[in-house]
Amino acid sequence: MSPLRLLAALLLIGNLAACSLLPKSQALSIYRLPASSLPTHTVSADWALRVNTPYSSQLLDSTRIAVLPPGDQISAYQGVRWSDRAPLLLRDRLIDAFLDDGRLQAVSSDESRLQADLALDGDLRAFHSEYQNGRPAARIQFDARLVESGSLRILASRRFEVSQVASDTSVPAVVDAFGKAGDQLAREVLEWTLSQGNAAQAQ
Repeated sequence: MSPLRLLAALLLIGNLAACSLLPKSQALSIYRLPASSLPTHTVSADWALRVNTPYSSQLLDSTRIAVLPPGDQISAYQGVRWSDRAPLLLRDRLIDAFLDDGRLQAVSSDESRLQADLALDGDLRAFHSEYQNGRPAARIQFDARLVESGSLRILASRRFEVSQVASDTSVPAVVDAFGKAGDQLAREVLEWTLSQGNAAQAQ
């Protein structure tokens, strides 16, 4: 065998061996944030609202489903991801809540950059699963700010925090708990925003 053929054969064998040693990529399961429909009302406010993407830490600004097991170590569920980054999931859930509710005739997001009278801004402080008495619970904490769009003046601010215990320790059960927690938080933020916004527009 010529030296060139021998070298080619050795390279081929080496490549095959390397390929066999590479770990197989793990299939990911993608979950969206579950949501249930809220009661529908007739339009009662003529001001427009823009819902901004919440600010968050680098840990939460991710598609990973974060979990805090007993202790202070932060981890994530393996082999699963959210369908989008957590701040976007919450923003879209809030928008859906306002649209489903129907009391505001104009609701948009910061992506569209449409003109709005008021903006719902805030910080996403928690969006993770944590263990309570040996069971996982979805925890969401959102520090909301209602801002006047023209002057950027903060009209009102409030911290919202909800927690929902999962039915068991499986990932689908944890995801379902996030959906229920998201619904509860959206309802509370919606009522607060409408109350504060109507008061501000009446002045």
